[in-house]
Amino acid sequence: MSTTTPPTPAPTPETSDVETVRVRLDLAYDGTDFAGWARQPALRTVQGVLEDALSTILRTEPLGLPQPRVTVAGRTDAGVHARGQVVHVDVPVARWEAMPGRSDRAPGRALVDRLTGVLPRDVVVHRARVAPAGFDARFSATYRSYTYRIADDPALRDPLRRTHVVWTRRPLDVEAMHAAVQPLVGVRDFAAFCKPRPGATTIRELQHIAWERPAGGPDAGLVLAHVRADAFCHNMVRALVGASVAVGEGRRDVGWPAEVLAARRREAGAGVAPAHGLVLEQVSYPPDDELAARAERIRARRMEEDVWE
Repeated sequence: MSTTTPPTPAPTPETSDVETVRVRLDLAYDGTDFAGWARQPALRTVQGVLEDALSTILRTEPLGLPQPRVTVAGRTDAGVHARGQVVHVDVPVARWEAMPGRSDRAPGRALVDRLTGVLPRDVVVHRARVAPAGFDARFSATYRSYTYRIADDPALRDPLRRTHVVWTRRPLDVEAMHAAVQPLVGVRDFAAFCKPRPGATTIRELQHIAWERPAGGPDAGLVLAHVRADAFCHNMVRALVGASVAVGEGRRDVGWPAEVLAARRREAGAGVAPAHGLVLEQVSYPPDDELAARAERIRARRMEEDVWE
């Protein structure tokens, strides 16, 4: 995935007469002051901020070109953070090649530098490079991985981390929480843990979910959930966390999350955990020669679905 890869034309319906190159951006953001990922009228969103910054840098408006539109690996809800988000954007080849200006920087490095000067401090693009043939940030992904952080000990309530660590008053039984969610791993219908959307399936492959209390490192003493799936429906991760916490606090027994899953309906007792404890850590992709086939296969399955947390 070198930035020296020759540009591949990727015309879009809006700019069918303009030769473009598909660029992958790796970014992170603090979701505290955003109304989620997706662009919404009159609201501050990550997509809106990023697309506006790209429009400014690429100077598409003076050329009469449409504003750059990004495709994201997984849309996050209001207040959710990301450390390893991925998007792609189709950039006019002429703009890409002119990105370094008079400098000797590679186009990708020049774009990152310019975005750093335009974006607000709660959004950072770490890397930009020409995407391999067939790459689609959303449909080529094999999994999304999240972490959820909870402080259940007053001594661990660090005000400097209050925007991404949830505080709870009751001590949590981490072993019970871990045991409770293991029956949910696999291809399941997560209707009981998703906010329903008309026409969208709630079947997902939950590849991994684990609760732990690290003994060392920056998260020492906190209660952490590690969750990985091929994709997530709306509110799924936070609903799984909410059910786990109900078990950890002793309000529900260990078998209850599996019973909720089998019932395939939302239960008020589970609740949805606060958004600010959730962080998108990583999006994974297959080898370059499998990207196109993966995207085509998943696109056929997901066209009527929404990929969220």
